[in-house]
Amino acid sequence: MRVLVLGAGVTGVATAWYLCQAGHTVTVVDRRSGPGLETSFANGCQISPCHAEPWAKPSILPKIFEWLGREDAPLLFRWGRFDPALWRWCVDFLGNCRSSRAALNTERTLRIALYSRRCLQALRAEIGIEYDQKTLGILHVYRKSKDFEHACRVAGLMNRFGLQRQEKSPQDCIALEPALTEVETQLAGGIYTPGDESGDVYRFTHTLAKLAAHRGVQFLYDTTIQALRRDSDRLVGIESSRGFLAAEATVLAAGSYSPILARSVGVRLPIVPAKGYSITIPVRLGDCAPTVSLTDDAFKMVYSRLGDRLRVAGTAEMSGYDTTLPERRWRLLVERARALLPRAGDYSQAEPWTGLRPVTPDSVPLLGETPLSGLFLNTGHGTLGWTMACGSGRVIADLISQRTPEIDVVGLGIERFRYRLERPPPLR
Repeated sequence: MRVLVLGAGVTGVATAWYLCQAGHTVTVVDRRSGPGLETSFANGCQISPCHAEPWAKPSILPKIFEWLGREDAPLLFRWGRFDPALWRWCVDFLGNCRSSRAALNTERTLRIALYSRRCLQALRAEIGIEYDQKTLGILHVYRKSKDFEHACRVAGLMNRFGLQRQEKSPQDCIALEPALTEVETQLAGGIYTPGDESGDVYRFTHTLAKLAAHRGVQFLYDTTIQALRRDSDRLVGIESSRGFLAAEATVLAAGSYSPILARSVGVRLPIVPAKGYSITIPVRLGDCAPTVSLTDDAFKMVYSRLGDRLRVAGTAEMSGYDTTLPERRWRLLVERARALLPRAGDYSQAEPWTGLRPVTPDSVPLLGETPLSGLFLNTGHGTLGWTMACGSGRVIADLISQRTPEIDVVGLGIERFRYRLERPPPLR
């Protein structure tokens, strides 16, 4: 079958890999000059089923009010513009801020995240791909007792869903990661997830794309996707800067830009972009940088060691498709990283980056078929795109190949939002 994959980030490249393995003729289309140059370029680099707790939960509501108007807030809403899509998303988000919905969405996210972690491990064993990976687990650290107590309850829920998480005292945290020694007195405790991993997502994406091309996948870079083309209730291809590209199946894996493309054929996706920031700092001989991947819950920041570099990422900013890089925002990462890990590396040489993450109101990705025949979704992974990439790609390849996926996909598709196929907007 001729299949188009729209987007050459880690999700799109992993999808193309598994489709090729299944025997399909695959073409990947991306507007950038190579793979992994947008959200997959410099993110937090954690493979983290431990982050499966959704944003939408009862405990987030008082925090949102606390963060209003604060430029240093971990979650920042910029309301200075009229954005109907964001307002609709917020209504759906509030509808998911219930304990029962949070538990359901945790299970759904964890289902695909755990499966994806297994797929990544199998792929690594099969082809020997290297990407500065570390398999030392992820340690969440908490500064307030109430936050730690809440985390312990969530960890118990995740343990029941199959993810091994362990409660740790401040002393245990230091034993696991000595780089935290200077902040031991500030810690209330930690949660350690030994099966989680970290690794350079860009290096992985770039290498896997080369291997996929060697096996026959065609990559069309520097190619703008102008619109999807629909014939009645079936998608037949795309209009691009290279002309019309026909396909029997098309996978929409364009991250935050997926809703824009989907609207061209009457499919409305409940996804908004959440802007995130990162810095990469060099680690020199004698520096005290962590080797275990860390998550600082107070500031929603993550730390991943990538060889002689330390990646620090965090914050979420609802500001539409703005990709500017204001210094005051990424400098916050430098200040907070230096406070937690003062001797981790050369902070004066921090390289900043920003990218847009596609977030659904319930933090569960959109996987599978749509009301439009021939159009498949692999998007909406939020901050867990790297975590879910291999599993999501494998699921989509199975569905297109008319094979039963290895995990239950109920609750992972667009049908949970009860959106109907609309009349496409007129061509201009």
